[in-house]
Formats: sequence, C-alpha cells, structure tokens
Amino acid sequence: MEPIEINAGTWYLRGLRADDRVDDRPALRDGGIDDPGYVAERARQWADEDHFSWAVCEPTTGEMLAEVGVTPHGTDGVVRGWARPGHADALAAATDAVRRFAEGALGLAVADC
Repeated sequence: MEPIEINAGTWYLRGLRADDRVDDRPALRDGGIDDPGYVAERARQWADEDHFSWAVCEPTTGEMLAEVGVTPHGTDGVVRGWARPGHADALAAATDAVRRFAEGALGLAVADC
C-alpha cells in the first residue's frame, strides 16, 4: 500500500520523506531518531503493510512536528507516536485521526500505547 494522506483538522498527515523537496530527518533527530535508513524503512513497512506511519505536519510549511503510526496484529492494531517538544497537541489530534483511519479503512480494533 502507498502512504495515504490524512487531514486531521489543524494538522496534515503524510508519509515520511527525505528527498530533494522535503526532508524529515532533522525533525526525526529532534525526536531522538538518527538512523539514516529510518525513512526508507517506514516506506518499506507501508509497502509490506507491516506498519503505517505518518509525519504530522504544520500545513502551511510542511514542517514535521510529530510522528504517529499504527501496527496491525491480525485484526487488532496499536497506535503509537511521539512529538517534538511543544507539539503534544498535534500528536493528540493525529492519534485520533489515525485511530479512525485504522478502524474504518483497515478494519482494526485499535488500542493506544
């Protein structure tokens, strides 16, 4: 499956990126993630449907403020995320939107972790 974009009200959710137009790696480093293959791994997980993750972004600049994802386990799913300092509100809104997506589009019974 390709990454699916979600409108979460004030926030915009999209797949993680590291290309010539958008680079989420500085924001990931702010979240303690410095693995150079992290973005590629998240893309692979989408393709394999092992884990679905989103960059939670400020819609006018595209700046990544948080990451939220859902991991399916059979018919269940677990939603997890993290936010850069000062952006817990973005994570909360995104978590709700991802939960609705996982339940409605993926048919998962979802729990937060």
